[in-house]
Amino acid sequence: MNSDRLRRTIRQDVQSMHAYAIQPSAGFVKLDAMENPFSLPPELQRELGERLGRVAINRYPSTCVPELVAALTRFVELPPGNKLILGNGSDELIDILSVACDVPGATVLAPLPGFVMYEMSAKLRGLGFVGVPLTADFELDEAAMLAAIEQHRPAITYIAYPNNPTANLFDEAIVERIVAAVGRQSGLVVFDEAYQPFSSRTWLPRLGGSESEHDHVLVLRTLSKFGLAGVRLGYLCGPAALVDEIDKVRPPYNVSVLNAEAAMFALEHADEYARQAALLRSQRTRLMAALAATPGVQVFPSEANMVLVRVPDSKRAFDGLKARGVLVKHIAGLHPLLANCLRLTVGTAEDNAQMLAALQASL
Repeated sequence: MNSDRLRRTIRQDVQSMHAYAIQPSAGFVKLDAMENPFSLPPELQRELGERLGRVAINRYPSTCVPELVAALTRFVELPPGNKLILGNGSDELIDILSVACDVPGATVLAPLPGFVMYEMSAKLRGLGFVGVPLTADFELDEAAMLAAIEQHRPAITYIAYPNNPTANLFDEAIVERIVAAVGRQSGLVVFDEAYQPFSSRTWLPRLGGSESEHDHVLVLRTLSKFGLAGVRLGYLCGPAALVDEIDKVRPPYNVSVLNAEAAMFALEHADEYARQAALLRSQRTRLMAALAATPGVQVFPSEANMVLVRVPDSKRAFDGLKARGVLVKHIAGLHPLLANCLRLTVGTAEDNAQMLAALQASL
């Protein structure tokens, strides 16, 4: 590519960025992306295939999306006075929030380490970004968070619930004080509940309508961890008047008819996905116990389908795991607090056993 053309046409900050990295995974035990490892039973696969075959892919998704919104509203038991909108994964909804909240001087605030798309979306859409480091044990630094809220008056404050990549739920009392502080500054709080199927807490039942003390709080979820990572479907919940404003910048027809139909099918068979989530929670308990018994491995609390560990030499361990056919996420370079850390997705019993043996051999 002509370098002059790049300078003239591509933003300098974009040229300086690193693209979101996705590791090649063919032939590996894939434990790097927090995916549900279970496929559907054969009879449900056949039923889904036949159902998708009947979808009118020659038409825009004008009727199926409202039907899915209604089904999700019932499924999550959305409190009265609230609405939800759909996105092509929660990533798109994060970007939609950045577009909708891009008032002059707007800032996005989030704890670090956290999900990289909060910062990336903010910067690409022209908003400022303020990252507030967690404590050494990956808890919210309350004093630093409150000071940053007071100083920067962020338009959006993200609280991942539980956090990625650390997998923990933050202290609830601290969270409540941060929510109140953001409310006093007339900003929005977005609880990112991507890992809700594996978590013991959710903020969603506490959502208020437009007249409540929580009229500035939104809840973001995805069906990826529900078991539909390949479908790419997220949803944003909150007070109806606020969601209606955000919905104005959502691209038309952003959710395909195939995605919507697959999600409807999954909700109709939610018991199967609940069974899978229960298996993964059980496997998480067993995996964490085995990791804790492994010399040289420090295990951190998890409320997600991933486990954060610290080892003496994370690069050596990562390379050793990869050489033995197991792919995990090496995250030591993402933030100083993650020194020598690996993020391990909870898989099937067989996957976890292979990963554990490979890790023990690689330390």
